[in-house]
Amino acid sequence: MVSLLVDSELLEVQLAPLERRLALRKDPLRIPRVAIGRVQLTDDPFTWIRGVRAPGTHVPNRLAYGTWKSVFGDDFLAVRPGRPGVVLDLADGEEFQRVVLSTRHGLALARALQGDEEREAGEVTELT
Repeated sequence: MVSLLVDSELLEVQLAPLERRLALRKDPLRIPRVAIGRVQLTDDPFTWIRGVRAPGTHVPNRLAYGTWKSVFGDDFLAVRPGRPGVVLDLADGEEFQRVVLSTRHGLALARALQGDEEREAGEVTELT
């Protein structure tokens, strides 16, 4: 299951060992918070898949992990069935144009990414 770590400057998406193998990705996905343009909640993350898998693993309506390439740019997906999700639109120049994740913590992630002036520098919020 995807773990999300949020601090004052960075969102880190950590994949479980099996998910890393399915996504063909060794390292966690690190996204600067200033690069996140929009956060959208979704009941069905599979509807947000666009383009072709390259590289990654896809079993239609069962799972989608890895990179998807389209005319709009590269997307990173970590999607499983029966779970709500979150869609992150990222700024130009980032590794991915969009990140689509299955997580029950989409609302908590959106709140954590909103202005959090009270958060101390270096404090990390973990959403698992």
